Amino acid sequence: MSGVKVKNVGRLFFSLLLLVACAKEPDLESLFSRAGVKGTMILSTLDNSKRIVHDGQRAALPWVPASTFKIPNSLIALDAGVISSVDEVIPWDGTVRFLDAWNRDQTMRSAFPISCVWFYQELARRVGNEGYLDYLSSLNYGNTKTGEDISTFWLDGDLRISAQEQIVFLKRLYSNELPFSLEHMDLVKELMVNESTPEYTLRGKTGWAGQIGWYVGWLETRDDVWFFAMNLDILEDADIRFRKELTIKALQALKLM
Repeated sequence: MSGVKVKNVGRLFFSLLLLVACAKEPDLESLFSRAGVKGTMILSTLDNSKRIVHDGQRAALPWVPASTFKIPNSLIALDAGVISSVDEVIPWDGTVRFLDAWNRDQTMRSAFPISCVWFYQELARRVGNEGYLDYLSSLNYGNTKTGEDISTFWLDGDLRISAQEQIVFLKRLYSNELPFSLEHMDLVKELMVNESTPEYTLRGKTGWAGQIGWYVGWLETRDDVWFFAMNLDILEDADIRFRKELTIKALQALKLM
């Protein structure tokens, strides 16, 4: 009988060793190197007990948030009442833009995942500069600045945010600690869903402005929540795919997906 117990303990120990070996930290430096791109990535659990960073110096550098700003921007627009719901339709103005998906009437629910710029520019004009300055200050979002053009300040204006600051903001959103109603935070979290399976839910938003690309969000599993923020240099159009691709590979290396 004791022999059976020893054998079972041995099997359990071997299984634990196997689990540890499978869940080793991803080699983020190699991911970026193999892709031939320069950037930073932060992976962090909610309590920060597990944290993996590639290029910590760059992770602290501020950049324009590009379309990752659609996360706080959606919350701001809903809270300010400049749009009644995520399903309110704003009619297309008839101007043909380079993405066909933009050339139609939009709701926040349709505009968010396709990063429809004109839709959020209309919301921005409704909120106004003073409104944004108040909201950015209350959120402590990045450097809390806007710029000369209220409709493009997150793309080519003065607003800047680092990958480290993105992580802090996302954790506050996940924990419902932002100065918005629970209803609006839940709606925006719903807009952020990129993929959902019985094992995990991936929420995130990409961004691209000039030569900077972003992917930020979090992955909810049955056992934990991992937050991520990455940005990289976009030197040619082919680099765009690495925003999400490298992040997914890192999460897969952690055996979370």
